[in-house]
Amino acid sequence: MTVTSVRMSAPATVASLPTRAGAAVLIDRDTDGSLSSVCTGCGEYAWTLRVTRAFAQEHADTCIRPPRAA
Repeated sequence: MTVTSVRMSAPATVASLPTRAGAAVLIDRDTDGSLSSVCTGCGEYAWTLRVTRAFAQEHADTCIRPPRAA
């Protein structure tokens, strides 16, 4: 059996967009260069090849859930 060690970095937050209810949509750049987003209000997570800042901004503009308790 061969074991291969792979080093992966955690996604880096590149933007935080406020929602109307005081939560935030965090945009992360993943290790492969793609973007993902997660909302700290409703918990929506999005990762597709089409996630862009505009995609995340649309969610931030419409989400009305307050920040979830940590």
